[in-house]
Amino acid sequence: MDITIHASFLPHDDPDASLAFYRDVLGFEVRNDVGYEGMRWITVGPAGQPSTSIVLQPPVVDPGVTDDEHRTIVEMMAKGTYAGIVLATADLDGAFERARAGGAEIVQEPIEQPYGVRDCAVRDPAGNLIRIQELR
Repeated sequence: MDITIHASFLPHDDPDASLAFYRDVLGFEVRNDVGYEGMRWITVGPAGQPSTSIVLQPPVVDPGVTDDEHRTIVEMMAKGTYAGIVLATADLDGAFERARAGGAEIVQEPIEQPYGVRDCAVRDPAGNLIRIQELR
């Protein structure tokens, strides 16, 4: 069986700020930018990896989400506990400095973890936790 990860979804509460972070700070390509009924979905991905994408989406698009659930999602996004993703790079220190210079909220500077990886953590403009691991 040959299954790959094609797309992951992260919420945004400011599409322009999220676009600037993923495009200008992380250097991702913009693959799609679609608006519908006042909402916006932006698909980005790493250059040279056209089959792997992140879809930045409005946090609540499912009509089955209740008002209470919507409030909980908004609160969790504000705390940075709603969504996250793990990225990887051969140049962890460079990626971290670009994120810092781009205004990302720093959660953890690059560090050797006791479980065998060296990584750092930042938050994107919507509060999503972005861990970046060093490729070895």
